[in-house]
Amino acid sequence: MGAVALGTGVMIGAGIFALTGQMAEMTGSLFPLAFLAAAIIVSFSAYSYVKMSNTYPSAGGIGMYLQKAYGSTLPTAFHALLMYFSMVIAQSFLARTFGSYTLELFDLGDRSLFVPLLGVGLLLAAFLINLSANKLIETVASVLGFIKIGGIIVFGIVGVFIADSIGMGTGGDAPSPTLSGFLGATALGILAFKGFTTITNSGSELKNPKRNLGKAIMISIALCVVIYALVGFAVASNLSLSEIIETQDYSLAAAARPALGEAAVGFTVVLAMLATAGGIIASVFAVSRMLAMLTEMKLVPHRHFHMPGSLQKHTLVYTIVFGLVLTAFFDLSRIAALGIIFYLIMDMAIHWGVLRHLRESVGANAIIPSIAILLDVLVLGGFVWVKATSDPLVLVVAAGVMAVLLIGEWLFLAKSNSSADSDHTHSH
Repeated sequence: MGAVALGTGVMIGAGIFALTGQMAEMTGSLFPLAFLAAAIIVSFSAYSYVKMSNTYPSAGGIGMYLQKAYGSTLPTAFHALLMYFSMVIAQSFLARTFGSYTLELFDLGDRSLFVPLLGVGLLLAAFLINLSANKLIETVASVLGFIKIGGIIVFGIVGVFIADSIGMGTGGDAPSPTLSGFLGATALGILAFKGFTTITNSGSELKNPKRNLGKAIMISIALCVVIYALVGFAVASNLSLSEIIETQDYSLAAAARPALGEAAVGFTVVLAMLATAGGIIASVFAVSRMLAMLTEMKLVPHRHFHMPGSLQKHTLVYTIVFGLVLTAFFDLSRIAALGIIFYLIMDMAIHWGVLRHLRESVGANAIIPSIAILLDVLVLGGFVWVKATSDPLVLVVAAGVMAVLLIGEWLFLAKSNSSADSDHTHSH
């Protein structure tokens, strides 16, 4: 039950609050089906993580899985950093979602100025909380997670019941569904489910992890499908497709206004604020620990810049700084685009590692990881095609970041190996 609560709490975050409008913009009235398609793809992906966790139950997470598959090599370091940055990007996504919903309570004028300012403020608050004891972090994140899940369910049920119909109006300027648009929306939908990977970090704490870890992952995904369907119907029943796209950064609050008035808007905004704040607090803690682990594995360079405290406190600072830059200078759609590109590439590396190096040791069926890779390639291709025609700059940024990471890691590991060889020769 604890693992299910963890996975569901992490998954239900900015995905459902901000992705609905972006997915509708890509694929029109088919956006609820894109959520379902994303759930199916994530279910295939979960297989490799379950098998790895069953064999290597620990708190090591993605970095440890990659190390088991590829050793302390460039592929491990590169793909682990892709996962790290996809998680930092998710924090920025949460931060800007917080800003977008908060502005529904206040008329402050220019949203383009105040959304990043509010997001930056939330990240700084999360930084201060993460400097405190681990117990406080866990308590705050758990309480906010419970409120978030309960509130989302209430919103979905009430929104469906008070709607005049479950159908959705379109409007003359609404986009027509296309195959590439549907694949691109499905890729975005995966962001709303990828939080299941946090459950794998509980492998060393669960009773009978070989039986319960996989069960917890699948139950969490199934619960999120039901909750996302409820919310999707609630939004679609109270807004036209054009209105969903127009209010894409705060569509749940916009859907509450015609249905239940300003009081419901207030409830939805407060819910979004609590959800995003709790998600950031928990995510910052987990991501800074992941970077510290990669540093201890000597897979990434580290400079303490004369900062006091432990290694994890240093990586906490780096994580917050990266998040602040993204929150200040990138909008929600571009942040989401970078996150899904990095995540899907890393996900394919996990499946390939199972197929190529670990299939026998983890007892995996070759067919399921193969299907997972094909599905990842399919949706990533569709997403890249959509962005190439609508926002090519985000693809240039993604390619540039990956090139810097790849070259930087190659140089760092080559220097580290050279130093190790030199030390070994000197000792003899």
